[in-house]
Amino acid sequence: MDAGLLEQMLLGALLALSVYLPLRCGQLSLATPGFYAVGGYVAALLSTGVPAFAGTGATSPLPALLVEMVLAGALAGLIALAIGGPVLRLRGIYLAIATIALVEILRVINLNLPFTGGAMGIFGIPQPFAQPEGYVAFTLALLALACWLCQRLEALRLGRAMAAIRDDELAAACVGIDTPHTKLIAFVASALLAGVTGAVAAHFFNSWNARAGSFDASITTLAFVVFGGSRLWPGPVLGGLLLTALPELLRPVGDLRLILFGAVILLGPLFFPQGLVTAERLQRLQTLAALLPRRRGAPLAP
Repeated sequence: MDAGLLEQMLLGALLALSVYLPLRCGQLSLATPGFYAVGGYVAALLSTGVPAFAGTGATSPLPALLVEMVLAGALAGLIALAIGGPVLRLRGIYLAIATIALVEILRVINLNLPFTGGAMGIFGIPQPFAQPEGYVAFTLALLALACWLCQRLEALRLGRAMAAIRDDELAAACVGIDTPHTKLIAFVASALLAGVTGAVAAHFFNSWNARAGSFDASITTLAFVVFGGSRLWPGPVLGGLLLTALPELLRPVGDLRLILFGAVILLGPLFFPQGLVTAERLQRLQTLAALLPRRRGAPLAP
């Protein structure tokens, strides 16, 4: 598989995890592309405008990328923290509409700021890796870290509180869970992950503009989670990987690929209402994996 496509798949999986985090609290937030665009602009502006981050020529030092990721995540998290209080008082479709409005507000701001390049955006972003394989290894490590943190979250008190809010927010509040605080943590964590992902993506694509954070991107990232499954973190990862790769894999069929891609998104929830990854399917896979070594080592029947 082409390394460039694999990198885009990994970025899609990271964005899907960003959408998944608020959903753990039952919050349908579509703000991920807005924070993703903010993170990309932070990396683009620093690496093209600050000599210490730009390095020499078309190259950028890896430590500079790490600093950009921290700053991008911090800025996205601060924006989420500032708006999270009033926005997260909304629920369901009202929260979805509010976060779509946030994405559009950020897109218009990015289009009209004097230093973001307008509709054309920022070009010639220095590259910390000479080959796409370097991006793949780096982003794979970042995705592995994000997945490990999501897995750890399952066992933490915060993760159990988030699951309780998702199942019944009123009941969770009645047993003493600080529901506004917990939802805000999930929202800020989602923004931080999206901002960090944007910083990596800006260097990979070598250019950045406001189209990275648009309404279309909000729907696409939501489709990752719906298709893969929203209850467990492997679902968004699988959905992000598959739906990012599918349009490119269908490219040989020409314009028909758009119809086929839409059909997959439409039929997926019909045949798999809870997504591809559910607790029952994971349990079956774990049982099968436990049985396979025994079968290999079992004596042959006479």
